[in-house]
Amino acid sequence: MGKLVQIGNIIIRVYANDHLPPHFHIITPDADALVDIATLEILKGKLPRKAEEAALEWAAQNRKLIAAEWNRTNPRFPIA
Repeated sequence: MGKLVQIGNIIIRVYANDHLPPHFHIITPDADALVDIATLEILKGKLPRKAEEAALEWAAQNRKLIAAEWNRTNPRFPIA
């Protein structure tokens, strides 16, 4: 649930009933990170450089999709 895209071995996901601030998860086989939707700043975790670049490039181009998925799965904390 909440899987938005898979880029090679990188998964970008939004979890239902998650906590604030509005964020998404980037998951690789060996690492993961929480990323703020508004700023694309990594809030927690660390990723390999190439995985971070690929995921954040996709996220920058698909921010509205990520925000829509956050709003759908986290109606208690909608993004305006």
